[in-house]
Amino acid sequence: MKRLLSAASLIALALSAGSALAADLPYRKDAPVYVPPPPPPATWAGLYAGANIGGAWGAGSGNSNYWNLYGVNGGVSNTLNGGVLGGLQAGYNYSLTPLFLVGLETDFQGTSTTAGTGNGGLDWFGTVRGRVGVTITPTLLIYGTGGFAYGEFRSGVTESSAIQTGWTAGGGVEWMFMPNWSAKLEYLYSDISGGDVNGFNAGIGINNVNNHTRWNTVRAGVNYHFNLGAPAPVLANY
Repeated sequence: MKRLLSAASLIALALSAGSALAADLPYRKDAPVYVPPPPPPATWAGLYAGANIGGAWGAGSGNSNYWNLYGVNGGVSNTLNGGVLGGLQAGYNYSLTPLFLVGLETDFQGTSTTAGTGNGGLDWFGTVRGRVGVTITPTLLIYGTGGFAYGEFRSGVTESSAIQTGWTAGGGVEWMFMPNWSAKLEYLYSDISGGDVNGFNAGIGINNVNNHTRWNTVRAGVNYHFNLGAPAPVLANY
């Protein structure tokens, strides 16, 4: 019995000594502890790319001829019916301040628009535009845009086509609905005309500068924003 009590006493003494030794071990209060980084804030600056879909319809005025037979003084428009369009866009934004940004965007669109009669129409077009925007909230951008436009108009009467160039202007709204992703709704007015192939006042042929193709565009799209140089994980001290 005495031997059992002695063994129990030794075990209790060893446990007590171990606890005291553990309590005396140093504790590094400055040891780094990993803390997951918070979600990155919405940022509009940098590269982005995306896709869009929408519709287009003619905005002609003056003579509605397929070619400017009476276009000696200009003002002749190719007549376009409505149609569906879709394409891709890419661009770059630069933040002047947390509120204002500027940027450059280019896009290329295929369309199903047709001319007033026959099988003509605007087969495709593209733009290169500047953008100026205001972030009314960190995730909501309102912008104006304008610049260079180009496209191919195909006559349903003469069965000829021409690459025309001109200008475009409009505006839109864009919403950063989750990190790196935004959705936009945009309107553009475009006016393109042919090169002076047939003489400025000859007034014949869709290549003539008097022969304009004018149309409205409304489209919705999504963009992916490449937030390069994301912040590294934070090591906090406790």
